[in-house]
Amino acid sequence: MTEPQKDTQRSLAAAKAIFDGRDPRGAQGNSILVTLEQTVALVLLASMGNDPQKAVAMLNEGLVQGVEERIALAVSRR
Repeated sequence: MTEPQKDTQRSLAAAKAIFDGRDPRGAQGNSILVTLEQTVALVLLASMGNDPQKAVAMLNEGLVQGVEERIALAVSRR
């Protein structure tokens, strides 16, 4: 399995854990987003050596743009 395929598998497993059986279309959608926010903050802090300035920089300079690009790619494939 290639690294991109492994990344996809890890992402799917993380999404399943974050959703945890909750319905994203209902009121539970907000609680799913809270869990996602907590997860992103934890991963950013952990990967940046618990340095909040570096974590915020990574969020603003890399993560937001990358997420926007992935959403645009998903839309273009429809």
